[in-house]
Amino acid sequence: MAYQNKNKLKSKWQKLVHEVIFEADTPAGKIFDVLLIVSIAVSVLVVMLESVTAIRLKWGVELNYIEWGFTLLFTLEYILRFISVGHPLKYAGSFFGIVDLLSVLPTFLSLIFYSGHYLTVIRILRVLRIFRILKLADHLGEAKVLANALKASRRKITVFIFSVMTIVVIVGSVMYIIEGEENGFTSIPRSIYWAIVTLTTVGYGDISPKTALGQGLASFVMIVGYAIIAIPTGIVTAEISHQNLKQNISTQSCPECSLEGHDSDARHCKWCGARL
Repeated sequence: MAYQNKNKLKSKWQKLVHEVIFEADTPAGKIFDVLLIVSIAVSVLVVMLESVTAIRLKWGVELNYIEWGFTLLFTLEYILRFISVGHPLKYAGSFFGIVDLLSVLPTFLSLIFYSGHYLTVIRILRVLRIFRILKLADHLGEAKVLANALKASRRKITVFIFSVMTIVVIVGSVMYIIEGEENGFTSIPRSIYWAIVTLTTVGYGDISPKTALGQGLASFVMIVGYAIIAIPTGIVTAEISHQNLKQNISTQSCPECSLEGHDSDARHCKWCGARL
């Protein structure tokens, strides 16, 4: 009986912790999430300030103490999350579970690798929990549509990337022949670097053609660059439209002709007219 009461008490304690830490619909959960996001933002700011030499020389010790305080706080929070769920390993392997773990590990790693604690800026990913606070969880479905669109268009994008790589290799090699080492194009790899910078319209300006023929080729590459930039956007946009169309199609098959592809609100088969 004492063992059962102990388990019952533990379950109530776990339920309470879970309600505060994981739920955003309760007053306590909202307060916890707001305080958590503020703490995350401040801790990231501390790491950023600590990377500034003048601030580190004056306030380095204090910032280090503050950073360790946040790390211990987030470590305690991670432990509470881990033990308050019914399947801890599922939480540990989830996206937020991994992010929560990675947000505390760098500071402990800094005991071995000094610069390791700068990786704690990864904890800014935890601010994604603001979707729960602002009631934006429904928009996560749109993010899934985007992810599916990117996945579906990966082959087209791969072909596009290889095509661009071929173009920059050819253009870089031609520019190397036209300009030569005396104009800064000291090798084909450096010329390919120029082609990439020019094709993407970045234009660092550290190397540029000097001859009329070279400048003409550069102008052509710039114009092509504007056209090429729009291609990946078009590919992904088309896939997003396709994903949205697929969302409106049900998986129900006709009981008469067994064909699929009906609208989600259809009552009759579009192929044979039978009632669905």
